Amino acid sequence: MSELLHGRHAVLEALRARRRHLFRLWLEGDEGKATGIVAEIIEEAKERNLPLRFIKGGLFDKFKSERVNSQGVALETGEFVYSPVDEILRLAKRREEPPFLLLLDHIQDPQNFGTLIRSAEAMGVHGVIIPDNRAVHVTPAVSNASSGAVEHLLVSKVVNLNRTIEELKGQNIWVGGLDSAPETPPLDQANLKGAIAVVVGSEGEGLSRLTREKCDFLMRIPMVGNVDSLNASVAGSIVLYRVRQMR
Repeated sequence: MSELLHGRHAVLEALRARRRHLFRLWLEGDEGKATGIVAEIIEEAKERNLPLRFIKGGLFDKFKSERVNSQGVALETGEFVYSPVDEILRLAKRREEPPFLLLLDHIQDPQNFGTLIRSAEAMGVHGVIIPDNRAVHVTPAVSNASSGAVEHLLVSKVVNLNRTIEELKGQNIWVGGLDSAPETPPLDQANLKGAIAVVVGSEGEGLSRLTREKCDFLMRIPMVGNVDSLNASVAGSIVLYRVRQMR
């Protein structure tokens, strides 16, 4: 199976990461007029002897008809390759760092997922864990929303997120869930040092009841404005930055 990555940053990072099987690169316009990041994409593709094709219309007209902003770049690749949870933990060990994981409890929106991945990669998260069912997976839209960060990050897809939480706790990893209930302790009271897995709930519903119960502790982001909530990607990103501060 193959898929089309779109967006300049997503395509460039997929080429740089060298994790996917690459088939061909499509560009809109003329090679002689390529500058900036498009020129970087062409250079990376040529280094990998990847077939390039410059076209006008066609594939890019299809993107436009579907209201997809391809930025005039499309890369045909193999599907995203998921990693087992053990591989994420081995990465932390190789780096001689306590494990730092992000668990997503049924995130549905590709934009939120992509933003969380981008934040996770920037904050040094070793890997992201998502459930197989009722959750968005790594798609071209997610890669584009993450500006290609997902191409450098380990993502694990598990059958049962709550069982995975139990397994992580059995390996001395503290699991902290992001919650908005008024009685939940504020974020600045949470001890986020050492081995930690942050759990972010779905849009609208937040953490599921069982997942909330499985967490070692819960934390809340206090707010003083007129809006009493943040979306999942913003809230999760704030917590990831807080963990990075404490490390």
